Amino acid sequence: MLTQYAWIAWIVLILAFATIEVFTLEMTFLMLALGSVAGLVSGLFGIPWWVQFIIAAIVAVVLIFTLRPPLLRLLRRGGDPARSNIDALIGSDGAVVVTVSSSGGQVRLQNGETWTARLSPITEQKDVAVGEKVLVTAIDGATAVVVPVERSNAT
Repeated sequence: MLTQYAWIAWIVLILAFATIEVFTLEMTFLMLALGSVAGLVSGLFGIPWWVQFIIAAIVAVVLIFTLRPPLLRLLRRGGDPARSNIDALIGSDGAVVVTVSSSGGQVRLQNGETWTARLSPITEQKDVAVGEKVLVTAIDGATAVVVPVERSNAT
């Protein structure tokens, strides 16, 4: 009797795994659903339920190790390459609004925002005067850590 109605259990498993996959997008439950499809198909050929289970498990494990990694790479490949938030500020230029020293100051960044700033410990300069150009090297809380931009002697 169990073998006769095993197809119902396989369909329930397939639907459950597919539903979970929609919410996780990790491709693991998709592979389990595909393994369950293999179990369902093997059951249609009259194979005993315990062999159906073994077939489903083997197919799912093989798919997890072979098909899942390339699918995850394809899924993550389309990410937005544009930096945002704090990441977008690092490396941006600015001009000193209030003299910047190792203890503080203010800069106006190229995006128009005014930030509190302090000199990076890697710089040997003591102060950066108003109007000079700086480069953001890090963000520490709400403070931009900056270094002065070297002036070129090109004419």
